Amino acid sequence: MTRYADIPKPIRSGIVVVDPERGTPQRIIVLQFNPDTLERSLAPQAAGGSGDSGGGGSGGDRNEALRLKGPAQETWKFTAEIDATDQFDVAAPDGIHPELATLEMLVHPTSAQLREASRLTKKGTIEISPIEMPLTLFTWGSKRVMPVRLTELSINESAFDVNLNPIRASLGIGMKVLSVSDLPAGHRGADLYLAHLAQKERLARTARGGRLAELGLGRGL
Repeated sequence: MTRYADIPKPIRSGIVVVDPERGTPQRIIVLQFNPDTLERSLAPQAAGGSGDSGGGGSGGDRNEALRLKGPAQETWKFTAEIDATDQFDVAAPDGIHPELATLEMLVHPTSAQLREASRLTKKGTIEISPIEMPLTLFTWGSKRVMPVRLTELSINESAFDVNLNPIRASLGIGMKVLSVSDLPAGHRGADLYLAHLAQKERLARTARGGRLAELGLGRGL
């Protein structure tokens, strides 16, 4: 008879905030439930630009029809669920406020960073560099670990406790995978992207190849 203890626990997807200089994790966000579906989109970076899509383009455009300027622009979208009532063994006096705040801080600079920017402005600094956020990784098992930037975070809170703390919510999360086209050379995120791309290459080599006969091209091309 199989015991519950013998059933392997599923690997969780999540987000890891990394110090880009040291490469050490600063915070690990484990999604409570793995999303049921993932929406992924890849847009090739064609070298010819808009001239490739129309007929009668210049000779230069035709020469670049099969060329790529860089990695495809990849985006991910999914819905995550957070439910405090599913964690009976964990005290939640603030409901799921802490979990929501942790995710929201991925798209906010800290109050200390904003105060520093304000101080520099009052000091008369002519140019203030945009605030740099920590490196963010999205993980979906060991074969998908990639640097990302959150592009969308929508929150639908659907239940509350007596103190109006949210206790259940669904989150629409959109992410852009950061490639070597987005990050400076030598950045740790660029190295992680290259490792992510190399993993795709390894998986592609294991796919079963087809035959021309299956396409009705038994006599060749």
